[in-house]
Amino acid sequence: MDSPTQITRRTAITGTAAVVLASAMPASAADEAARVLIVVGPTNHPPGTHEVAAGGRLLKHCLDATAKVKADIVTEWPADGEKAFADVASVVFIGDMFPPEIMPNRDAIMKNLATMTKRGCGIVCVHYATGLEAKHVSAEGDHPLLQWMGGYFATRCNHHKSVARVFKEATIEPAKADHPVLRGWKTFTLHDEPYINNYFGKDGPAKNVTALATAMLPPEKPNKEIVAWAVDRADSGRGFGVVMPHFYRCWQLEDLRTMILNGILWTAKQDVPKGGVRVKLPDLATFKPAAVEPGMKK
Repeated sequence: MDSPTQITRRTAITGTAAVVLASAMPASAADEAARVLIVVGPTNHPPGTHEVAAGGRLLKHCLDATAKVKADIVTEWPADGEKAFADVASVVFIGDMFPPEIMPNRDAIMKNLATMTKRGCGIVCVHYATGLEAKHVSAEGDHPLLQWMGGYFATRCNHHKSVARVFKEATIEPAKADHPVLRGWKTFTLHDEPYINNYFGKDGPAKNVTALATAMLPPEKPNKEIVAWAVDRADSGRGFGVVMPHFYRCWQLEDLRTMILNGILWTAKQDVPKGGVRVKLPDLATFKPAAVEPGMKK
């Protein structure tokens, strides 16, 4: 039987070894929270619509509350982006158009993103950040975002005509599929601008693309439109696109928030809770939008 002295010595050695092991582990292994980067791009939309800065702050609040990810917000891409973001698990874009296409140093950002996605970094685009114009894509509609995220909103493009239109009532239904992003949210109806006829390549969605949410739009000639989708990429990375919300007040909808937060966690390769990511919000005015509308409170 060991003496108290031997037990104390062995415990001390074991404890020291544990400290050394922990210090030798990568930050992502020692600290389970994954790093998510929220890129807030430029916008020229009127107050109350898009509100990308406030939307970015809202997303950070919700993501940090999950304890599964730690979110950072940037409005400018650093010169050493590849190094600065070497540990980022997923990048969330919010802004007018796919932000890298309208931010300074476009080529450097796209080069950094190519490196990041090759190592499996996730890509998420919210509402207009899913958008690309003809000048951003090839004549056939090719663009890295098509591979990174599985599809995009083709606005003012020659190869495909997506549609941006505000619908007084758009009912969003979860797809009948087995996917983590579908956890914990149900059918909801909102007054918003979910883009329709989104572009998924000339032959339609690829086999690795999963439709997550659909809507029967437009009301005068209903068609089952994909308004949120996910892609499992060959590089081991994941992409998630969602074409809402246009109106800032729509962030109040818990089912919409849960879908979007689920998608971000999934692209960061974090487990999505069985009941989905459900984070209660304070008054939306807390996040300092340019316009505070009546009835914003949750």
